[in-house]
This record gives sequence, C-alpha cells and structure tokens, in this order.
Amino acid sequence: MLKLLSLLRDGRFHSGEDLGTALGISRSAVWKQLQNLESELNLTIYKVRGRGYKLSEPLHLLDAQVILSDASHAPWPVFVHEEIDSTNAEGLRMAAQGQPTPFVVLAERQSAGRGRRGRQWISPFAENLYYSAVLRIEGGMRQLEGLSLVVGLVVMRVLSNLNVKHVGLKWPNDVLVADRKVAGILLELVGDPADVCHVVLGIGVNVNMQSTDQVDQPWTSMRCETGALVDRNHLVAMLSGELERELKRHQTHGFAAFQVEWEQAHLWQGRSVSLIAGASRVDGVVKGVDVHGGLRLDIDGKEKSFSGGELSLRLRDDS
Repeated sequence: MLKLLSLLRDGRFHSGEDLGTALGISRSAVWKQLQNLESELNLTIYKVRGRGYKLSEPLHLLDAQVILSDASHAPWPVFVHEEIDSTNAEGLRMAAQGQPTPFVVLAERQSAGRGRRGRQWISPFAENLYYSAVLRIEGGMRQLEGLSLVVGLVVMRVLSNLNVKHVGLKWPNDVLVADRKVAGILLELVGDPADVCHVVLGIGVNVNMQSTDQVDQPWTSMRCETGALVDRNHLVAMLSGELERELKRHQTHGFAAFQVEWEQAHLWQGRSVSLIAGASRVDGVVKGVDVHGGLRLDIDGKEKSFSGGELSLRLRDDS
C-alpha cells in the first residue's frame, strides 16, 4: 500500500489505469488497495469519474535520505518505520542489539505510543512526529539532571523558529501554546544511571493533525497554529541539529546553564498549582526550577523543591 500512497502523495488526480500500470496490478486491485488505505490509515481519497483518484491534500512521508541531506541540521543516523509499537521501545531494542549511538528512530504511526505515567500517545498515520533519539550517557547522574527540561526547551525553540507563536513550557515535560498541548517528552533509560546507561529522548509533536476525538485534554498542532502544512522531514533535521548542540552544552555545564531561560519560558511561573504523586497532593505557588531541574514551590511561605518522573502538575482553581 505504501507504493500506492507514494504515487498519490502529490495530492493530484491519478487514473486507475495509470496507477495499475505503475504498480503492475489490475484496476480492481487498485480499488481494493485504495479502500484499504482509507480504512487502515484513516485517509480521505477523492474518487471522480473521468479524473481518477487523489488524496484530499498532499502527503509528505518521512524519508531518511531527505532528512540526512539537510546537512546544515541533521547530525545523526535515522531509521524510519511505516508502523511500530513505540519509537522509544524500538530505540531501546536497537541499543540492546548493539546499534551505535547516537541514532534516531521515527515512525509514520505507533500502535502503542506511550506518554508519561503510562498514558497512551495518540499516533495517527503521517500527521505528527514520533521521534526517539538514543544516546549513550557516561559520567553518572549529573549528565541526567534536568535533561528532560533541556529537551523541552529545544522543542520549544524549534517550534518558535517554524513560526509557532506563543509557545512555552510546563514542568516537567510538556510544550504548550497557551493552555493547549502541542508536544510532550518522555525519557526512558536502561543501564546504570550512576555509571553508563542508554537514554531514549522520546518526543511527540502534534504537527499536521487538525482533528481527533481520541485526546482527552486541550491540544493544538503546528498546523492549527500556523495555518500551513509542515514538512516533517525538515522538522526532524532541525530538531536533531538543535538537540546535538544543546546536549553538548548540558554535558559540559549541566542544567544550571539553562535554568534562567527555562524559567522565562515556563507558562505556569507564579501560578497556584497542585503537585500530585499518586494519592498525595501538595499545593503551592511555582517559584521556578532549581539547578537540577526540580520544581521550586512556595508552600505556606517556605520554598521546597520536587523532582521525579511520576509527578503531575495541575493548576489550582484560584490560580
């Protein structure tokens, strides 16, 4: 089906006869594949007698060669999958099998995409970005401190450079436009975090998605914000290039080098919040983040810092 999709991706009409000739199949077989494309990938295909078939709009598929040809940005090998359970899971599998790091895993869609705290990451075909960069980390815990916050800062910058306005951050791993989520980060690691380990930087970005009934929180996408179709290959190249530069800075200087910039981008700075961990809840006012990336809260006049992958931050009604 991907070969047929490649023929249709320009968004122009193609006759059934021409498609059958290109694929070496009958027109009835073309029709069957078109039906499968619509049902399995949730694509809209227009069928007009005398003109043929066309996608409702052009489709830009991920292409490793196109990404790597963007020499000013893309520094790492790229592996693209039509469908996979999770780019993070595949990255960890490849690292365990000896794939040299760093490298990037991408997918057109995920069957079991995952977000923080065990949540599902909705992954429609060829609309958004499902990106996992796999790194080898040496030197102990200091190399991991504030790492997810640095990744969020990088994603925010790249989206801003691609004309997404009013984009900011929410501790610890969300990128927002106003109160609507546009991207999220999930870091996973294997090995000894005090010595040598592999870390996967999982990044999900709502790129060209315009509608869905599967997301249970306010969301937006780059296309919703800019009104333009976004080239995901260029987005990948920009993201990898910016990550490489800023991860080197983080390795040398730690999160302290990013602390002020991150606080300036935090949309919930000074807001009244509830910090939730399981059945526990702490109420306070956001003061910022510390040099390790922990959240600083004013709790009844006393400042305390909190960190941990299972923490969830919510605005209070009186914020």
